[in-house]
Amino acid sequence: MLSIQTVLADLTNKQHADAYLDLMSHYACDPMGGGEDLSPFAKENLISTLLTRNDVFIILIFSDNKPAALLTAIEGFSTFACKPLFNIHDVVVHSDFRGNALTKVLFNKIEEVARQRNCCKITLEVLSGNNIACKAYQKLGFSDYQLDPEFGSALFWAKKL
Repeated sequence: MLSIQTVLADLTNKQHADAYLDLMSHYACDPMGGGEDLSPFAKENLISTLLTRNDVFIILIFSDNKPAALLTAIEGFSTFACKPLFNIHDVVVHSDFRGNALTKVLFNKIEEVARQRNCCKITLEVLSGNNIACKAYQKLGFSDYQLDPEFGSALFWAKKL
């Protein structure tokens, strides 16, 4: 059984900041993260920029003091529900630690925090070809978003600036 420590990240803590950058770099290099490391600009500025925001929530998992997993959530707001929500932006399980149900640990923690903050929902995006993640998220209760099946599912679109 894997021994783990789950923490709410404090990016002023060097161990947490280093773990976050290491895991994000590992994720970025994975084909599901784009297959290319974070840019030098991102590596240099990500922690300091995140520290200026009060809407970012990060969970880290360590195993024997080694960074094993992370979840980055950004608080948003539902105008229809008139309540906050969390959008899960990054879910990373280091390849050395996959298969240990760490995603479930991350999602249990973000759900606990979302309930404490009276959030109406948790959202996320996932690549349709990322079958492992899709199955994991479905097992955790996530599904595509529909208001009315007649109008189909919501799509996540982007325009790069």
